Amino acid sequence: MATTTSLTPPDQHREPPPRLGGVLWWALCAAAALGLAVCSSLGPHRVWGAAAAFGYLAAALIAARGRGARTAGTVALAGVVALPLLWLLAVDRAQLEVRVVARSAALLLAEGTPYLHRPWVPEDFNPYLPGMSVFGLPEALAGPGPLTDPRLWMGAAFLGALAPALPAGSRSAPLRWIAACPLVALPLAVGGVDLPVAGLMCLGLALSGRGRAGAAGLALGAAAALKWTAWPAIPVVLALMTASSRSGGRAAGGAVVRSDGREAGGAVVRSGGRETDRGVVRSRGREAGCGVIRSDGREAGRAASRCGLVALLTAAVLVLPAALRDPGAFRAHVVDFPLGLTDAVSSAASPFPGHLLATHVPGGRTLALLLLGAGALLLALSLLVRPPATAADAAVRLALGLLLATAFMPASRFGYLVYPLVLVAWAAIRQEPGHALLRRIRESVPR
Repeated sequence: MATTTSLTPPDQHREPPPRLGGVLWWALCAAAALGLAVCSSLGPHRVWGAAAAFGYLAAALIAARGRGARTAGTVALAGVVALPLLWLLAVDRAQLEVRVVARSAALLLAEGTPYLHRPWVPEDFNPYLPGMSVFGLPEALAGPGPLTDPRLWMGAAFLGALAPALPAGSRSAPLRWIAACPLVALPLAVGGVDLPVAGLMCLGLALSGRGRAGAAGLALGAAAALKWTAWPAIPVVLALMTASSRSGGRAAGGAVVRSDGREAGGAVVRSGGRETDRGVVRSRGREAGCGVIRSDGREAGRAASRCGLVALLTAAVLVLPAALRDPGAFRAHVVDFPLGLTDAVSSAASPFPGHLLATHVPGGRTLALLLLGAGALLLALSLLVRPPATAADAAVRLALGLLLATAFMPASRFGYLVYPLVLVAWAAIRQEPGHALLRRIRESVPR
């Protein structure tokens, strides 16, 4: 008698990936922190590295004894963020960026612009857009102190933007893991201007995936007013929303709705969706947990336009008044200095290809800028040829573009890797990751 063998998906035969909250992960983090403590020439970084090495080692020992990932993660957070942050606040030590932000806020209140008119040395330059000064306003208004330190407000903005961008009901564990990751924990303790930008980009992506175009535009515009690195997020989100307008019968998360009013995965469309002769639920329906069902192309197209307009207006309102106050200073600080076009040399000198070309190859700076432009062009072409279908796809596309920018900028540093890290982690934590790699990462993150 013939027998049949049921076919099982390949994923069922695959060993589950190792947990990123396990012994090996914490041990690797401890080694990285110890390496930074030994090799860094920056005092706050050495302090963080020494403290974090013990924090990660304690988390590894707890994980080795069979305690839960939550306990190990909490111990890691205490050792790698809370303790070094409190110590650095007590002795008034911080990364240079913290002092730059504090000075820019004082200048903004006194002169209407956060930029020195004649900068001479690297410490005089403020390479951030005017919106970054907001994190220095508490210190400028109330005076220096632990509670007015800009790094506290930058860290709070990052966590406050990232938390609502994560799926409801599963926020604490992923947020704890992201905050304990070395590339995030270090700037949380010593100060890092890239964290609030990364958090707001994730929030903008999440809001666009939920069909909230205006709110997404506000988040993206706020990020774009902080630093140039946020600007690529705007065309990526617009490509996502425009692609949604062309794909009839798809939800914001990319799920196809069947003619019986159910999503392909089984989720019921809750509010009166109407069915057409082609069996597609129109835009009045709302899918459980996935935002508005958009098959009206004109409506979604208007949503994309509204998102872009709100983003640009928000950035313009926050940037232009200070920029027009002294256009020459604005250009010197936020254009020429980051591109290495001033006599003062930026301290951002990590050994990425762009910096190595600019430093060691004749004409290498021009070549690095050409490579940077080529990377931007490739990202733009990818958005035209194959626009992202879901918010997770958009986050991965944006992460790739920022990774290329980090590699080819003449003045770059390892800290910029926080952008692709946070974006890919956020995409993997989404409820419906569209890539096998993202699924593997999601299975690895403690929940």
